[in-house]
Amino acid sequence: MTSETTLADRPRDSAPTAAPLIELRHASKSYSDASGGPPVTILDDISLEVRDGEMLALLGQSGSGKSTILRLMAGLTEPTKGVVLSNGVPLRGVNRRLSIVFQNFALYPWLTVRENVQLGINRAAAGSGSPAARVEECIDLVGLDGFEKAYPKELSGGMKQRVGIARALVRGPELLCMDEPFSALDVFTAETLRSEVYRLWTGKTAAGVHLPATVKSVLMITHLIDEAVFLADRIVIMGTRPGHIREVVHNPLPHPREYRDPAFQEMVQRLHDIIVSEHLPEPTADEKAALAAGKPSPEPLPAVGIQQVIGLVEVLIDHGGRMDVFALDELTEYDFGHTLSVIKAAEMLGLLDTPKNQVVLTDLGREFQGADINGRKAILNRQLRGLGTFRMLIRMLERVPGRELPADVIQEELVMRLPTQDLEASFRTVVGWGRFAELLGYDPYAGIVYLDEPGAAGRPG
Repeated sequence: MTSETTLADRPRDSAPTAAPLIELRHASKSYSDASGGPPVTILDDISLEVRDGEMLALLGQSGSGKSTILRLMAGLTEPTKGVVLSNGVPLRGVNRRLSIVFQNFALYPWLTVRENVQLGINRAAAGSGSPAARVEECIDLVGLDGFEKAYPKELSGGMKQRVGIARALVRGPELLCMDEPFSALDVFTAETLRSEVYRLWTGKTAAGVHLPATVKSVLMITHLIDEAVFLADRIVIMGTRPGHIREVVHNPLPHPREYRDPAFQEMVQRLHDIIVSEHLPEPTADEKAALAAGKPSPEPLPAVGIQQVIGLVEVLIDHGGRMDVFALDELTEYDFGHTLSVIKAAEMLGLLDTPKNQVVLTDLGREFQGADINGRKAILNRQLRGLGTFRMLIRMLERVPGRELPADVIQEELVMRLPTQDLEASFRTVVGWGRFAELLGYDPYAGIVYLDEPGAAGRPG
């Protein structure tokens, strides 16, 4: 059952007088099983509307059907049950009032920026002026003026996505859909583009530049809570297995929005609790007291492999257990920053100390170097249990049946607790360290992280 939570009264959230731009009424989507089994339900009983003048976010994990909802709205697939309406009329065929910005850029490498943008022109598109003028206007809008003749191979990831945004806008859509448009970008580039989209939508740019007048609403698909709170007026929280709407939350935060604002953080925490509650049971009174008394504080983990840490220990042993950090760096093929990351990782694990510019093995480091593979695993298992990040994950896993959670839930927790860190790098590090120490297991096919119980056969992978 879908609930809609109003956090504050806003004029924009009043009942619309006109039909929604796009609406799903009790829509479900199933696919036949190739092996002859029963159909697989991807979406179950989705009732959702995109209103005129709003930015709506679909927030959920992989597998919650967010992209399938977008495909239904775009007319790229039909619901198995229910109906899709466009401006109050049943949708037939492709929705010409909608444009999509994809997460993987989807540019033609043999076409220039201008030619890639031109592909988005729809003969029925609204807007004044010639198609060529609209192309130039949209290229300028996304900050690519001067790059019209450049090819995709000459562009950075952020610039490629700007081309994708311009291509989506040039056809003059009523509804601009963005399917995790920043997920393929590095952290800094993603934040730059996110902020630019925010300013275009709110009209807060220095020159008063905003999205074309044809764009009445924006639909954003995301798995990042911060992104949804920063951008959206309403946030649809999706559940999984099959995809369903768990809750619709109004976002009352005034513009401009700031990540560090206590009200912003409160909203983020509320959405986080709703998402995680699907997989984690409500803690008992005793568990709440224990959490309050000693809640683990996750720390950023250097994005290095355990084998690199072991190699560092071996090098130090060969040099008497002590080296100058700069002399150590000269022995590696890493840049100096990565050398420091490996040193930091070994120090976090208690294998060395770093007085001044020296790197010195500890007694535990010498014990580790002299142990066989199983002895090394046992030492690392013990050391990882003392790190806040692993203590947090162990506590999460111990509270659920089977002691396993979807990888997306683990990733969401990492995003929440370590928002400035690269999510993919953090997840790879956690899984890599946990696997080596036989503390965590990871099934990449099912997308499941689990506690590696002693003596258990475990999952594949």
